[in-house]
Amino acid sequence: MEVPDLKIPIINDTKWSLYDQASTSFTMIVFYRGLHCPVCKNYLEDLATKLKDFSDRGVHLIAISSDSEERAKKAGEEWNIPELPVGYDLSIETAREWGLFVSKKTSDKEPDEFSEPGLFLIRPDNTLYASAIQTMPFARPHWDDILNAIDYVNKNNYPARGGE
Repeated sequence: MEVPDLKIPIINDTKWSLYDQASTSFTMIVFYRGLHCPVCKNYLEDLATKLKDFSDRGVHLIAISSDSEERAKKAGEEWNIPELPVGYDLSIETAREWGLFVSKKTSDKEPDEFSEPGLFLIRPDNTLYASAIQTMPFARPHWDDILNAIDYVNKNNYPARGGE
């Protein structure tokens, strides 16, 4: 199944487009809740320590939230994610198109609405290979598990599943 193109601004003042990626194995999109989420902070900081591991496997990646530019840039400054591409301004409509769950704020630290986490592995032909979508910030896939899965998939030419 082909995924929709996704064009998003990133905190280094450039634009990112899914269909412009030229990965040799996967593009990995990590949707996160936003600046208000301490679980997201830890998750993305851990991902930032593994950027070379993903790059060595031909994986391009980005972390994206519904945060405003100001909030996303603040996360980029305050979180230990200096090399991680961080996108922002994901519309709620686009989040829903990707199958993400949407939450309304329950505290003043949160935006009015934001998407819940999701992780997508997309093949170079822009077809979905795998996804993991959460309704809560907890119990996300571990990066080492994702890396091991990518190794297995690439070594064994393991096909995408669940497409029926």
